Amino acid sequence: MIRVGIFGGTGYMGGEVLRILLEHPQAKVVWVTSRSGGNIAFYHPNLYGTEVNLIHPDEATPCDVVFLALPTTESIQVAASFLRKGCKVIDLGAAFRLKDRKIWESTYNQRHPHWELVEEAVCGIIELHLEEIQTARLIANYGCFSSAAILGLAPLVKEKLIDLRNIVVDGLSGTSGVGAELSRAVHHPEIGNNFVPYNVVNHRHTYEMEQELSLLANEKATVHFTPIYVPVIRGILDICHTHYSNSITREGVLAIYKDFYRDEPFVKIYDLPKEDNASWQYRPYPWVSSVAGTNYCFVGLDIDKARKRIVIFSVLDNLGKGGAQAGVENMNVMFGLDRRTGLSKLGLHPN
Repeated sequence: MIRVGIFGGTGYMGGEVLRILLEHPQAKVVWVTSRSGGNIAFYHPNLYGTEVNLIHPDEATPCDVVFLALPTTESIQVAASFLRKGCKVIDLGAAFRLKDRKIWESTYNQRHPHWELVEEAVCGIIELHLEEIQTARLIANYGCFSSAAILGLAPLVKEKLIDLRNIVVDGLSGTSGVGAELSRAVHHPEIGNNFVPYNVVNHRHTYEMEQELSLLANEKATVHFTPIYVPVIRGILDICHTHYSNSITREGVLAIYKDFYRDEPFVKIYDLPKEDNASWQYRPYPWVSSVAGTNYCFVGLDIDKARKRIVIFSVLDNLGKGGAQAGVENMNVMFGLDRRTGLSKLGLHPN
């Protein structure tokens, strides 16, 4: 059994890690930290009746792997401490994602005290970094918006079928992406019947998208990203707009996607056919509700021939494939398990 600690168990991300690991056949949660203490059900009512050891952070002991669901500054020091003790670490936050120190420190407005760990950390997008993750001791899980966009765009970027200088991503997020702390923008009377744009330029996830897509293309990719909170709880819909020059078809692009992800169990290419003469064409495109509570990413697309545009729809659960469940998938690979272990449940319908 893999002995697991969860550092920061009272927020939504920590709670999702715990929910998945409590049913994982090869993992045992040995502790979960909380500065405020109390019963786990105070924070996660869905976990009422579970036997969880909720401890103060100072009482956390070494184990096989530690999940970090913490603010960025705190994650850095905690990760360094557990790595020195021989633990593997999966960081669900932003402390180790960006490889350009100048960009990281300007984006997060602080000096990074353990840059050597950033240089060591492996990106947690397993579809692109499987071999590195197998031998890693520190994983940097990417943000939910960036994970969806990267998975949605990777085949086109790899084949260089699009203009890499002008990639536009509009990101729609469920309100759980804000976290468990109270915030006016996602207070129900404010977000209900409303859409809330925020950090509409220079959002920090933009740099993650550009970093990974540039690496994949072996040349600079520029992403124009704007996020919006919408009145759902879980889920990310990234709408990616790209432009092409050569003659292509929807069927041909779908074939490229299927080939790119042919060995990937958690990325599904949504290829339901269009309905002839339908006034409302919606069946060919994935829905956020389809992946809520899961580790799946569904990707669909269409071609605007008149404007030589490809529009890609990438949906995932921000707490699932965009966060905690992707972290568990990384853990599986780090410890030689089948990637799907404990993660194969399908989404609910209706959700």
